[in-house]
Amino acid sequence: MADAVQPMMEAVAASRNAPRHSALVRVTHWITTLCVFALLVSGIQIVLSHPRFYWGEVGNVLTTPLFTLPVPSSRAAVPTGYGYVLSDQNGWSRSLHFQAAWVLVFTGIAYLISGLLRRHFSRNLVPTGADLRPRSLLEAAGGRLRSRKPDEAEAPRYNVLQRLAYLFVIFVLTPLAIWTGLAMSPALVSAFPFLVGAFGGQQSARTIHFVVSALIVLFVLVHTAMVCRAGFTSRMRAMITGRIASRSEP
Repeated sequence: MADAVQPMMEAVAASRNAPRHSALVRVTHWITTLCVFALLVSGIQIVLSHPRFYWGEVGNVLTTPLFTLPVPSSRAAVPTGYGYVLSDQNGWSRSLHFQAAWVLVFTGIAYLISGLLRRHFSRNLVPTGADLRPRSLLEAAGGRLRSRKPDEAEAPRYNVLQRLAYLFVIFVLTPLAIWTGLAMSPALVSAFPFLVGAFGGQQSARTIHFVVSALIVLFVLVHTAMVCRAGFTSRMRAMITGRIASRSEP
């Protein structure tokens, strides 16, 4: 019995001490974290200057909005139903938003190139045909909803729902957020009209940009909650040092 248990314990220890994330993945993760935080803070300030969203090319206080956020505005000319106006922080917020967005773009390019060359996506994120079967998806969903933490064998792996979520954020939401952001730049649109033409107007691009950004924020919140539930210390250690367990741990 002891002879059978020993190899299993050694395999678990090896998996816990095996590299979890490469150096580039860790660096780009933390740069992206800072950029997303800067984009969120500055984006909130930008939205507060006009918390009304439209569809098409034109949108102003005389236009019926597609929807309105139930928050006060930082501009007195925008009707919100509140009897007060917030402090206008639109200047620094737009500058920070622009700078953080470009840092995120270049960080994302480095991550994509590295992921393709090192086969990070195909090896760690792209699910197999068996993973996409209804039974596998239900088992993965049940695993995410259970109350216990993942065991040692599960720790080094992403389940199929995690992989699909990461792929959706990396290859759908983030590019769409960047494209719609570029579509709101008058200088770029004047040179490349297709940037905004694909969405039917700048107001449409702005509305899509807001919805996509909200989905990314939702992903970040769920991701953070899952990290905390799965083991905050070990997951943070893995994203800082690259390993789930410290070298002093068995």
